[in-house]
Amino acid sequence: MCRPSETPLDRMALALRELPAWMAAQPGSALGDVIKQSRQLIDGTEAASAEATRRFEKSGGYRSDGSLGIVPWLRANANLSGSAAAERAEVARQLSQLPRTGEALARGEIGYQHAVAMARSAEHIGAAAVRRAEGSLLESAASLDPGQFVAAVKNFEHRVDAESALDEANRAQQRRYLSISETVNGLAHIEGQLVAEAAATLRTAMEPYTKPSRGDERTAGQRAHDALIELCQQSGGGRATTPRPLVIIKTTVDTLAGIPGAPAGELEEGGTIPSETVRRLACDAAIARITGVGELESEITHAARTTPPATRRALLARDGHCVFPGCDRPSAWCASHHLKFWGDGGPTSLENLGLLCVAHHRRVHEEGWQLKREDKRWVATPPVVRSAARARRE
Repeated sequence: MCRPSETPLDRMALALRELPAWMAAQPGSALGDVIKQSRQLIDGTEAASAEATRRFEKSGGYRSDGSLGIVPWLRANANLSGSAAAERAEVARQLSQLPRTGEALARGEIGYQHAVAMARSAEHIGAAAVRRAEGSLLESAASLDPGQFVAAVKNFEHRVDAESALDEANRAQQRRYLSISETVNGLAHIEGQLVAEAAATLRTAMEPYTKPSRGDERTAGQRAHDALIELCQQSGGGRATTPRPLVIIKTTVDTLAGIPGAPAGELEEGGTIPSETVRRLACDAAIARITGVGELESEITHAARTTPPATRRALLARDGHCVFPGCDRPSAWCASHHLKFWGDGGPTSLENLGLLCVAHHRRVHEEGWQLKREDKRWVATPPVVRSAARARRE
C-alpha cells in the first residue's frame, strides 16, 4: 500500500533499486525483453520529463535557483551537457505543439530520437506543417530506426519547403571545417565537420582500402587511418585524369527537374541533400537509370551527363581554370557545369559547358547565382532574394 506522501517517482526509484537483484536471477537468454521494456520506460520517462521541462520553463521556476534560463538550469541540475540540455529544452517546446508525437513517445511506440527528429522538423518548417503529416510520419517512425527516420523526415521537409531545406544545407556549408594539429608524441589530431556529400565522397574513396586482409590485426580505426594515407598517395597528385570516387545518389526525375514538392536526394552512405545539390552534382555525373513518372525523353541521345573525354579536353583547353569571374583555381579542381542544366533540356556540348571549382559550382546551384557566357566573357549575376521570409532571415 502506498504511503500518502509517496509519489510515482518514489515508486519508480524503489523499483530501480530492486531491479539489479531481480535481473541477476534471470537467465541471460531472457534479458532481451528486459532491454526492450527498459527502453520503452526510458522513452516514456523522456516524454514526462519533456512536459515537466515545458511547464517549468513557462512558469519561470528556474529563476528561484538564480539561473538565467532553462538550459543552464538543466546543465546544473539534470547532469546534461550544454548541447543535450538545449536539445531537451527545444524538444519540450515543440512537443507541446505535436500532441500525437508526445503521446506516442509516452506509450513507447516511438523512441526519444524519433521525437527529436519530429521536433527539429517542426523547428525548421513550422509545427503546423508537421501536424498535418503527423499521422503518416508516426507510422514511418514505428517501422524505421531513428537514423532511417531522420532521412524520411528530411525528405518530408524537402517536399514541404525545399527553400528552407536548401537554406539549412547552406548554413551547414558555412560550418564545415577540417583541422590537423601539430604532431605531439608522434601523433597529430584531425577533427572537423564535413558536409553530407563530402563525407559520402570520402567514405566511398576510402572504402576499398579499409577492408581487413588475412591475418590483419589492425583495429577499424587504424585501417581507416591507413586508408586515408593510401588514398592520398594514390590520388595522382591532383591530376585531372585521376578517377573520381563513385558516390551514389538516389533521386527522382522531379528532383532533377527542380519541380516543387520533389523529394530530396538520398546519399547511399546516408543523409539527404537538397535538389539543387543533386543538380550540381549531376552536372558532370553518370546516371545508370532513371525511373518514375515523367521519365526524361531523349535521355541517351540528348542529355549525356558525364562530359565525354574529347569534350572535356576541349573544355580544359578553352577555359583553363574556373571561369567564375575573379577565380583562377586550376582545372584539376573543377567540374563541368551545364549553363542550361541537362535535366532542363541543355546539351552536354562545349557551348553549354563551363569549368567551375567546387565552391563556385555550389554558388551557382545552391546559392542562386547566374552564370552566362557573353561575347566570350563570363558574367556572374548575384541572386535575387527568393522570398520575403528569406529576406527577413538574412
